[in-house]
Amino acid sequence: MIQTRLPDYLDHMRQAATDACDFVDGLSKEDFVGDKRTQQAVVMSLIIIGEAATKVMDQHGDFAQSHPDIPWRAMRGMRNRIAHGYFDINLDVVWDTIQIALPDLLKHLKAL
Repeated sequence: MIQTRLPDYLDHMRQAATDACDFVDGLSKEDFVGDKRTQQAVVMSLIIIGEAATKVMDQHGDFAQSHPDIPWRAMRGMRNRIAHGYFDINLDVVWDTIQIALPDLLKHLKAL
């Protein structure tokens, strides 16, 4: 099995977070709630972020522990909730994640 390097996982997280923010750029919450295509694009980006966070935690645990300002467990938890409860996704939570958590995540990731 090929082990992906830590910088690759961080790049995946940065790109997916940037993509999710770009997908909703200029949209109101109401526009987002009414746009299934954008919802699915954003949700996929959140899954990518959570999957990469899981890999960092599992394969590079010392790094994750040394950066407690990054919400590794929350990202993994959101990915699991989305992937296993796809028909019950709370779009209010997704919207808040895009508006609040992802810009903060990007700030931390860019500082690494």
